[in-house]
Amino acid sequence: MDAAASARVMTMAAVSVVVPVYNERESVPQLYTELAAAADAHPDARDWEFVFVDDGSRDGTWEALVDVQRRDARVRAIRLKRNFGQTPAMACGIDAARGELIVTMDGDLQNDPADIPRLLATLDEGYDVVCGWRYRRQDALSRTIPSKIANRLIGWLTGVALHDYGCSLKAYRAAAIKRTPLYADLHRFIPAMSTLTGAAITELKVNHRARAHGRTKYTTLARTWRVALDMLTVALLIKFAQRPLRFFGLLALGVVAATAAGLLQVWHGYVGPVGFIPQVGAGVVLLGIWLAGHLVVVGWVAELCLATAHGGPARMVASGGD
Repeated sequence: MDAAASARVMTMAAVSVVVPVYNERESVPQLYTELAAAADAHPDARDWEFVFVDDGSRDGTWEALVDVQRRDARVRAIRLKRNFGQTPAMACGIDAARGELIVTMDGDLQNDPADIPRLLATLDEGYDVVCGWRYRRQDALSRTIPSKIANRLIGWLTGVALHDYGCSLKAYRAAAIKRTPLYADLHRFIPAMSTLTGAAITELKVNHRARAHGRTKYTTLARTWRVALDMLTVALLIKFAQRPLRFFGLLALGVVAATAAGLLQVWHGYVGPVGFIPQVGAGVVLLGIWLAGHLVVVGWVAELCLATAHGGPARMVASGGD
């Protein structure tokens, strides 16, 4: 590839493949070879780039990335100072990507680069996000069964039903993915989060291969609780991000209902025998009233912050002459 072609690849890439890697030295050469083959078989092979993000590897992964970068100007290698995690590494690659279409995938060779052209073709049908579905997943039951349960729960909580939220092989229009909030461990929730920007989503069956080298670096049982909490976060963002007062109002309504029940018990405590001291119940009721009012105020503040962020009052001020 000559210098002129190399410069055009780096500035006008139509397709960016983003691959976060962590201690995957043995996988990098073969992964690059398969990515290059997939790109060369595509009609727009000159307009591809491969963005590898080294997430603080300590096994020589960076040296392997530098080696393939020397051989192919389409390869861009980014090195993070320490291990931040899969989502921050993926977000870094997405931010750096220059393509109009962005594909994300794992760096452990379990995702098949040969599926990328099919994902891109599905994007061309008018979708903004195409999610890979590991229809025949080559993992142990200890991983596949919890994953299926999580997929059902995520679909139920977010209203975006997919068979496989955990598959990293996905294709996006850059305009959609770069507007999607992406932090903490939220990469698996990108399809649901992208609905905040009005993205059209579909899924496609993709090949899944057994792990060739080492063991998984990112998925551990210790993260199960964090993923469960992230589900609630995403559901909250999707359903109440634009009207936070409704969320806090629902919480306040629950507190009011419980307070009313407590008030009834306090009343019975003054007129007849009950199992607690009425004065204690009265204190709990007062606390409930305070909490309900506090939740409503917090909801109002959130609404004001949201309105200010969107320039609410300023947009309603008429401008003109005297």
